[in-house]
Amino acid sequence: MSTGPRRDIRALSPEAGRINGDGLRAYAAEELADCALDQAEPSWRRRACAEALHGRVPQTHLEALLACVRDPHDAHEVRVELLGLLSDREELLPWLRHEDRRAERGYRIEQPVLRARTRLGDLTALAAVADLAFRPGWRDRMAGGECLETLVDRHGAAAVADALDGLDEAEPAVRALRIRLRDLRGEDITDALTDPDPEVAYAAQDLMADTDRLRAYLAEAPTVDAALWAAYALYRLTEDPAPARAAYEALGRPRVEVEGLDEDVRRAIVHEYVPYCGNGTDPRWRLEAICTDPPARPDQEAQLHRASAALTAAGLAPKPPVHCGEAHQQGDGTYHVIEYADGREVSISTLGPWAGDFEGDPRARAALESAGFHWIDASTGATHVTGLHVYYFGSRHSLDIHTLLYYWQD
Repeated sequence: MSTGPRRDIRALSPEAGRINGDGLRAYAAEELADCALDQAEPSWRRRACAEALHGRVPQTHLEALLACVRDPHDAHEVRVELLGLLSDREELLPWLRHEDRRAERGYRIEQPVLRARTRLGDLTALAAVADLAFRPGWRDRMAGGECLETLVDRHGAAAVADALDGLDEAEPAVRALRIRLRDLRGEDITDALTDPDPEVAYAAQDLMADTDRLRAYLAEAPTVDAALWAAYALYRLTEDPAPARAAYEALGRPRVEVEGLDEDVRRAIVHEYVPYCGNGTDPRWRLEAICTDPPARPDQEAQLHRASAALTAAGLAPKPPVHCGEAHQQGDGTYHVIEYADGREVSISTLGPWAGDFEGDPRARAALESAGFHWIDASTGATHVTGLHVYYFGSRHSLDIHTLLYYWQD
């Protein structure tokens, strides 16, 4: 049985979520390092001890702590904490720069490694910083922006700009990072709204905070897309739809045309998905969502009762409707499932009076159309709604009508 300091440390951190940080910092650095390095201890206690070492790393344990950081078999959370603790150690750079640092044994350590590289002033990390800052997730974008700021603080904006010159400007991520750098230098970046890549233009408008400059630019924007981005940025900053609607009308209500997309379906999709769409979404979709009225949602209970009654009248013996999340035993989405004769299923969208299946059963189609539902057949359902990037199982891209009306995500 452990005695002495280790037993006392355990008393201060008896279980996850009850760690006494102030109490741990009262212990000698060598005692905390011993606990942090002991793989027999639970990882949360080791991490707490590592955190308590900030500002006082014992020289006697330095090599062992560095070895723990480099060990891909050790606990991820302990290594990440130690990496923050030792991020000023130049001897870590060769390991940090190694291409295998992106992921090890299923653990994602890319962000902590990149943070450490930039704290050490590693300008060769710029390509990785650009990639991170250009990702769709806001946490990644924020982390990438912080890494850029760290390099600017270390070297100055001019030196970072010179290093950025060595990267390929044809890459959207590189252009987006240069926009970030220009913004850090206090430059006007409204010209970046003309970038042909919607993700780059989105990144530019996301940095803008000067409403007066945006209003002035909106009156002189050289392209339709630039005007749309300026209007969208104004709406983001003010939540006032009036300038966006005025621009939308003045530009002739520009929109992404999708052949085969019914207007009622379009309105339902626009107002369901555009508010949460990915960065690469065409600005026409964004303004359409701001400037048009959402459709009325159907009464779900009444709609499902009507569908079940129609299937019953057709002799198809439907079972009670089940929400897609319950049908998949997890997740959520925009449809209900009704199982009927021969184990077949029909989907009823929560977005409106749309029904469909994967088999094209004419009996179900006839029954539901007679009850006022619009059948989404295979041809119509396969039509992609281009330019609208929707999150779907780990990626953001355009989806087909069938997936958007009958969407499920775990």
